Amino acid sequence: MADYRFVTTWCLDAPIERVFDAIDDAAHWPQWWKGVTRAELLEPGDEDGVGRLWSFTWRSRLPYDLSFRSRVTRREPPHLLEGDADGELIGVGRWRLYEGQGTAVVYEWDVRTSREWMNRLAPVARGLFAWNHDAVMRQGAEGLARLLDAPLLVRA
Repeated sequence: MADYRFVTTWCLDAPIERVFDAIDDAAHWPQWWKGVTRAELLEPGDEDGVGRLWSFTWRSRLPYDLSFRSRVTRREPPHLLEGDADGELIGVGRWRLYEGQGTAVVYEWDVRTSREWMNRLAPVARGLFAWNHDAVMRQGAEGLARLLDAPLLVRA
């Protein structure tokens, strides 16, 4: 399997609680995040939202979909949301939010691919897959800024 580590930063001129609530509400991601074609809650988790199980399908600029499940393993509003992924992507995703003049969002995505064709192409297509991930995250930053009617100050 091919391993990937991505770190994305968004800074929005919006209160941390509003940013966290939008990220935490994955059922509505397809409404504002262009790359998300499906977000379905399979299990609700406990009263704190830990244990929620989501099924996602993503598509971006390259002509393929990726589907995986993600279970919330840590949820500390409004600063941390973490989940384990399994399916066509396997690993851990972690949202960290920081308060300042607006909200800084840092997303860490440590995954490996399970699709055979992606693993075979990884030695030559790793850069293309990284570009694709960046495109999806750019769409997320722009969509979240529109949703919150908040200027996007930084997207890296």
